[in-house]
Amino acid sequence: METDMETPLLPSSASDASEPPPRHQGGTVIAIIGSGDFSRSLAIRLVASGFRVVVGSRDPNRVAAGLFPDGVELRSHREAVSSAERVVFAAVYPEHYSTLLGMREQLVGKVLVDVSNATEMNSERSNAEKLAELFPESRVVKGFNVISAWALQAGAHDGSKQVLICSDCSVSKSSVVQLARRLGFSPVDLGGLCSSRDIEEAPLLLFPSWGAPILATFLLFLFFYGYNFLRRILLPYLDHGENNFYQLPLVAVNQTLPAVALITLALVYLPGLLAAVLQLSRGTKYKRFPGWLDFWLCRRKHLGLLSFLCAALHAVYSMCLTLRRAAGYTLLNAAYHQVKAGVENSWVEKMVWRSDLYLSCGILGFGVLSLLAVTSLPSVGNALNWREFTFVQSGLGYAALTLSVMHTLFFGWDFTFSAEAYPYYLPPVYLLALILPCVVLVGRILLALPCLAFRLAKIRRGWESARHRPPNNRKEADPPRNFGDV
Repeated sequence: METDMETPLLPSSASDASEPPPRHQGGTVIAIIGSGDFSRSLAIRLVASGFRVVVGSRDPNRVAAGLFPDGVELRSHREAVSSAERVVFAAVYPEHYSTLLGMREQLVGKVLVDVSNATEMNSERSNAEKLAELFPESRVVKGFNVISAWALQAGAHDGSKQVLICSDCSVSKSSVVQLARRLGFSPVDLGGLCSSRDIEEAPLLLFPSWGAPILATFLLFLFFYGYNFLRRILLPYLDHGENNFYQLPLVAVNQTLPAVALITLALVYLPGLLAAVLQLSRGTKYKRFPGWLDFWLCRRKHLGLLSFLCAALHAVYSMCLTLRRAAGYTLLNAAYHQVKAGVENSWVEKMVWRSDLYLSCGILGFGVLSLLAVTSLPSVGNALNWREFTFVQSGLGYAALTLSVMHTLFFGWDFTFSAEAYPYYLPPVYLLALILPCVVLVGRILLALPCLAFRLAKIRRGWESARHRPPNNRKEADPPRNFGDV
């Protein structure tokens, strides 16, 4: 369609305007100005939903007949607009809006749906607002721009497909909302046309809610990877020339990933504990949390999925450790030293228990974490009621954190208490990674104590301490107790 863009949007001759518009039998007639990919997909969806569709093209004779489904009529722009009963979709680029001015009379009183997207962020005016200025007698509605051509053809069967809609005319907006529902989508009313800029800029955003979680995970990875490099590679090399640089691609990464996964999982549940402490100290739930805590609470799902990613990578890296050439050399050297020392049986019962315990806890923890990740999917989470969702995300979440801590503790075993575990007075990575998760687990245990849990439950049900109630309601809410009352 690139060559089609070179021709004017309106025909130069007046023969099209004089030709009477065709009459339609059957469903409501909807017009689409433009014959590109989005127009074709929209026409397919409209026809499948029982509408009659007339597509307006600058040169209908140049549009291949097979591009549009049966039942769609290809006409000029004027004929298409004149045929529409109420709704007209403007599926053209914003820079061509001005060339549609010749159809002002045909568009008077009709609903003009703008489906364009912004080309840059923070523009002064939206495309819909510009279109409303050009066609003041039309009812401009912003919508359907966040839906891709594929989603229009497939419908809303592949998940939740929201259509963001806004307009200054409530009646016209209601018509487009009903149309979106009939097409199988979920319309979301965002108010007046002043919201159109946010709607147009929405497709330009790249994972807007993932920035802070990804940055936090990346910084944690950099810290622990740098710490591993300093402790196990750089300092030994500078101290006595030990060359461990071969560990950088795989071993150092594999030692970093579990630490990042464990701390990121702890960061999922830490803001909930902080929120509970704030509610207990304030004695009410009707005071807003600090902005940073609100932001943190809204990013828990993202942190959990990043923790699952790091744990999954750690599992894959661990299985690949034995495939390394260095692992084969290490095994041969160990066997040589054992034969040279005359050791016939190298079985160590304590090490067998250690390896089986930390592997078992790690597998169980990863399994529970996988379940948490699956329930984070909208299609799965929407199938759970609130109690089931809370049990999975909170109960099983703390179970995954506990199993991950046990996995790390069994891995460390009693090496933590030996001087060899602290070369250059630097503690092992797994010991640093345990600090925050252990703090979270201890905090959760303290909040589960009856004296705190009962008070917190009352606060979350609407109870307030005396200092937050009006003076005339304090005696009614808290009658004086006898000295012997408990």
